[in-house]
Amino acid sequence: MFDFMKDREKEERIATIPLLPLRDVVVFPHMIVPLFVGREKSIAALESAMKSEKGIFMVAQKTAQKDDPSESDIYSIGTMGTIIQLLRLPDGTVKVLVEGKKRGVVKKYMPNEEFFLVSVHEVEEGADQDKVKTEALMRNTREAFENYVKLSKKVHVEMINTIASIDNPSKLADVIISHIGVKLEDKQRILEIFSVNERLEAIYEIMLGEIEILEIEEKIKRRVKKQMEKTQKDYYLNEQMRAIQKEMGEKDDFRNEIAELEKKLKQ
Repeated sequence: MFDFMKDREKEERIATIPLLPLRDVVVFPHMIVPLFVGREKSIAALESAMKSEKGIFMVAQKTAQKDDPSESDIYSIGTMGTIIQLLRLPDGTVKVLVEGKKRGVVKKYMPNEEFFLVSVHEVEEGADQDKVKTEALMRNTREAFENYVKLSKKVHVEMINTIASIDNPSKLADVIISHIGVKLEDKQRILEIFSVNERLEAIYEIMLGEIEILEIEEKIKRRVKKQMEKTQKDYYLNEQMRAIQKEMGEKDDFRNEIAELEKKLKQ
């Protein structure tokens, strides 16, 4: 799918493909993601990728607010992917469905005015030699993800079964991190870790931190809810007391009026 040429010295796999800068999102290998694209250069990059069928290189911007990013505003490590579907919307923007395939590193930017055209080195990901450690990390990461899903309620419970069925450690790591609600910088950091064991370990560490935060949030919610219930109960009781006091007060006034009339009659 990609247009590769061999580097004579290092025998690297190199692709010359259009680059799509992304705002507030990191696309990982094994992910299928819908993207809404509105910038002219980005649309031109997608159209070129569709015509040539060379694929697209998706990289996050360092600052999402930048409308016209330069080379220095874009990370150098991203994901090589393919375009599954492209739909032009009436407002001029484009909705595109992309699938991440492999990690890639920008070697250099090629001369091109219409869009970013880059020479990318495809990162080959092999299994880690310490297979026992890999298996232990996979188990720990799966378990932590299950706890995360139960606490966060933002990830569908079915993802637990999906994760349990993944045997490839690299894919497991990428699928898990893509479903965790962490900052773009953290996701980019994970994308840039090529060692599978190091990546799993980093993701496990992130999840433990997120689980701790979620547990504290849950405790706060329970405490606030309990306090609110107590406050509402106190308010209700106070209102009842006021109503009773008012009722009693009205009866006392009535009794006082009768007593006054009886006194006048006697006189």
